[in-house]
Amino acid sequence: MDIEALRTELRTLIPAQGRLVMGLVGPPASGKSTLSKRLAAGPDAVVLPMDGFHLDDDILRARGDLPRKGAEWTFDRAGLAAMLARVRAGEEVFAPRFDRSMELSRAGAIRIAPEHRLVVVEGNWLSLWPEVREQLSPIWHLNVDEGELRRRLEQRWAAMTPEARRVKIEENDLPNARAVAALADRADRVVRSA
Repeated sequence: MDIEALRTELRTLIPAQGRLVMGLVGPPASGKSTLSKRLAAGPDAVVLPMDGFHLDDDILRARGDLPRKGAEWTFDRAGLAAMLARVRAGEEVFAPRFDRSMELSRAGAIRIAPEHRLVVVEGNWLSLWPEVREQLSPIWHLNVDEGELRRRLEQRWAAMTPEARRVKIEENDLPNARAVAALADRADRVVRSA
């Protein structure tokens, strides 16, 4: 994957007036956060992670969905779609950021300013939800083979006990990864992760 070539390609898509709001989709641990930061390098670009729209653990616990946190039904997709409409309109927007150390979203933590001409929205389910997908153009899908994803997930959850890590990966992360991988044909471009 040639990052500079991808950045150049993306920059050519920015309209003369307004913003380019692109989506970067990929499974958990595919490298979305790393790639999106590199694509959005520069003072006129910003990253908006979908993870800020996680439902709070208390809500997920009450619904019995906490073990599946990260599955497509554990996000505020309508809230994300509404915010993306404002972003596309060129408004100044204050978006939430997910804090992994606290396992919660912090409201108003990301400023999308009028001078941000490129907004890279990254997340697992962006191409699944029609009301979100219609706000993003283009959508790029980050593809990683499952063996590499498993290795990265093992590293991500290394602090867990072996059994908790196994459950997290086998019963949540990999099922989500497989569902996201099946969405690759909805993307405008597939990018192979290094």
